[in-house]
Order: sequence, then C-alpha cells, then structure tokens
Amino acid sequence: MTERMLLILAALGLVPIALSYGLVPSASVTYLLGFPVESVNQTHVFRAIMGLYLANALFWLIASTKPALQRSALWVLFLFMAGLAAGRLLSILFDGLPGGVLVFYLVAELVFAALSLKLLLKNNEHR
Repeated sequence: MTERMLLILAALGLVPIALSYGLVPSASVTYLLGFPVESVNQTHVFRAIMGLYLANALFWLIASTKPALQRSALWVLFLFMAGLAAGRLLSILFDGLPGGVLVFYLVAELVFAALSLKLLLKNNEHR
C-alpha cells in the first residue's frame, strides 16, 4: 500500500464517522451508540469531535496530493488512530466491552495505526 492510498482511505473512512457524530447527533448518536444526546453541551461536544475528525481528514486528503506533506500526514494518522485505539483499549480494560460498532472502530483504528507505522518505518529505511 502506498502513502497516498492509505491517506485517502483513512480520510474517506473518517468523513462518514465524523458526520455521524456531529451532523445531527441527537439522531445519529442515539441510533449508533444507544444513548440520547439531549443537551446543548452534549451536542457541542459531538460537533467539536466532528470538526476535529474533518480537519484531520482534510489534511490527509491534501497530503495525499503533496509528497512533501505525506510523512507528516502519516505521523498524524498514526498518532490519531493509535491515540483513539489506546483510549478504547483502556476503556475496555476498566469499563468492559462496548457495543459492536465501537469494537469495529477499534479494529479499524489498530489497522490504520499499524499500516501508517509500517509505511513510516519503511520510508525511514530509505532515508
């Protein structure tokens, strides 16, 4: 897999997740995660998460067309996915197993973290 392909796949995969969190959280979060989003503060948090996810996806898409940014983008991808996965693993350890969609997200995050790290290490050998 190339750097460009991984960055595009990660961005395209993250956009629907971002939108599901922030576009209409009172409907989508309740449906996907099984708890109501009822207050302005809750909606605010989910829309902020959406903004963070969309900003990362945009950076990865831009970097996919600019080789000079690809190494930095791979680091951001690795840290983003590994950070999410670490938080989820910690939660599983302390809180128990979450619902299926969140386990799927964990698996995807681990795969993207591993692939980005593999490309970073491979590129390091060629420097």
